[in-house]
Amino acid sequence: MSRLGPIDAAGIEAFARTIRLEALRLIAAAGSGHPGPALSIADVIAVLYQSVLRTDPRNPRSPSRDRFILSKGHGCAALYAALLSRGFFDRAEASAFRTHGGILQGHPRRSIPGVDATTGPLGLGASIAAGMALARQRQGFRVYALLGDGELQAGLVWEAAQFAAHRMLTNLTYVVDRNGLQFTGATEAIVALEPVTAKWRSFGWDVSCVDGHDVCELHDAFGRAEGRRPHVVIAKTIKGKGVSFMECAVEWHGRAPSPEELQRAEAELGVR
Repeated sequence: MSRLGPIDAAGIEAFARTIRLEALRLIAAAGSGHPGPALSIADVIAVLYQSVLRTDPRNPRSPSRDRFILSKGHGCAALYAALLSRGFFDRAEASAFRTHGGILQGHPRRSIPGVDATTGPLGLGASIAAGMALARQRQGFRVYALLGDGELQAGLVWEAAQFAAHRMLTNLTYVVDRNGLQFTGATEAIVALEPVTAKWRSFGWDVSCVDGHDVCELHDAFGRAEGRRPHVVIAKTIKGKGVSFMECAVEWHGRAPSPEELQRAEAELGVR
């Protein structure tokens, strides 16, 4: 049974579309960024910020807030888009994305309102999240970390997983963005990850496998996250989801769209 209440699926899907649009516009304006990873996680981010996380833009450092760590920090345009839409900072700050002196850099920093950890080196966010969960295990809030699947090739992730299971960090949830692609190609061709589910279970974690673009499945999985063990949600996604010419295309891992490509993407996402 889910610990969360019912959701407005249509509202969350609309929020995910907004995240995709804002993320692409940020990247296009900067002339650099990572559209593929940002688009694949938009639905996960939308569910978290619309129906799961206890956060308050008016008090972003509240001690009782839930914590969210974007371990795959290169997908930060999606996180920034969500925080912008929720009112954690204004559009003037967003317009300086990836510019010298702006607060919104190419990886999240804790100095940004609503960002709980500075991330960049892959695998680091998993360990930060485990440490936070341990430090605050008895204080009632939860810790969530979003990892890329290529990130699972880092030993640091499995050290954190082993530690979290040993300490029974039941307030900790990881989400794995399982889109099957990383910067240089398919994960299974570079360093095979399968069987991913069996590996997490062997480390002592509860595992949910869901469609990472189905907001109801995601919501239900997050609602099952309070058990006797830490919980990982394997979210099966499509890299570049929502824009046909970016979907499943490795070349869109880290390339900004041109003005013409942005127009095409906006049309596909419903902008008239």
